[in-house]
Amino acid sequence: MATRRFAARSMARGAAARQAPGWRSASARRGAARDRRYPGGMLLSAIVLCCDSGRHIGAALRSLAADCGRLAAPCEILVVDNGSRDESPTLLAQLAAELGGLLRVIRLPRNMGTSVARNVALRTARGRAILIMDSDAVVPAGCLGALLARLDAAPQAGLVAPRLVHADGRPQLSADIFPTLPRKLRRLAGLRRLERALPPPDGALRRVDYAISAFWLLPRATIARVGLFDERFAYAPEDADYCIRIWAAGLEVLQDGSVVAIHDAREASRRLRPRLALRHVAGLAALFRKHRYVFGTARLYRRLGMTGPT
Repeated sequence: MATRRFAARSMARGAAARQAPGWRSASARRGAARDRRYPGGMLLSAIVLCCDSGRHIGAALRSLAADCGRLAAPCEILVVDNGSRDESPTLLAQLAAELGGLLRVIRLPRNMGTSVARNVALRTARGRAILIMDSDAVVPAGCLGALLARLDAAPQAGLVAPRLVHADGRPQLSADIFPTLPRKLRRLAGLRRLERALPPPDGALRRVDYAISAFWLLPRATIARVGLFDERFAYAPEDADYCIRIWAAGLEVLQDGSVVAIHDAREASRRLRPRLALRHVAGLAALFRKHRYVFGTARLYRRLGMTGPT
């Protein structure tokens, strides 16, 4: 009776019914874990924002499409064209023809900001896992598979991010403690110095306060539990806010140091462009108001049930 019940369950899952009871290959076990964590048909929805990204968007989408192909599972790429005025719309039309049904372009009439644009795509995304990616990122071979495996093995993970490097291979400060006013001033005045002081990579998996949203992988369950991006953050720091909300929901933010992606950071807010700089300052002030801290994080950590910086 037990054997017949197991065989019936195996057949329902598409497994080999003639195997001995309880036996499953390593790949079947991983697949079953992924099915439990990401119920549904499509494995991955990748969301990429594009705003005057003609310089980067081709490399980003081709590398993403190639790594999606290595997953051997249904994927979709949703590109939100956030009011581009350069050659991006033409390039996206060419890439849509090149990549076929994998790529769908959502065009907004003007730049609506990062949070609104991402939410537009999140409302239509069908994947069991969600990739949030900047248009100036490049996906190395095997990156997505490694991050998906990490999510499968970490049930408390609300988000996992790779270690990011600049286009020339320099390490990037892509995960940090929650932003405070003193910390933001130090980053503004000496980001390169902070990056040079980063310890050598050791490939470890670490809990981090927050990771920049240039490259995130989330299970759909995180979106259901935490919600969409807060649209009061038009530009930044929507990533810090979302990570705080992940921790508040009882989940963890992880960085997998064994997985590397390239982020050719444009760092627009540091280029003395007054409009973007003011939007960044306004977003930072909104973050401090919302989470009730400015100069230090001790009370924030207590509210989140954290003992201190991760």
